[in-house]
Amino acid sequence: MMTKKPARIAAVLALGVGLAGCAGMTENQRSTATGAGIGALGGAALGSLSGNAGWGALIGAGVGGVSGYAISNSRQR
Repeated sequence: MMTKKPARIAAVLALGVGLAGCAGMTENQRSTATGAGIGALGGAALGSLSGNAGWGALIGAGVGGVSGYAISNSRQR
């Protein structure tokens, strides 16, 4: 039986690196990245229903990133 421990360790390390990378971002950059991440997750979930999670994640990341940027920009004005 194969264990899932290496995959879990890799996921935790990737999450830590991703969070540490956001430390020096401006509010606008952070909102854009958050929107892209949430959009990618939602797009992958919806894309998996049609059989193509990769394209769904790509489109979702684009839409989410643009939306996050626009929302952050409107809050700053």
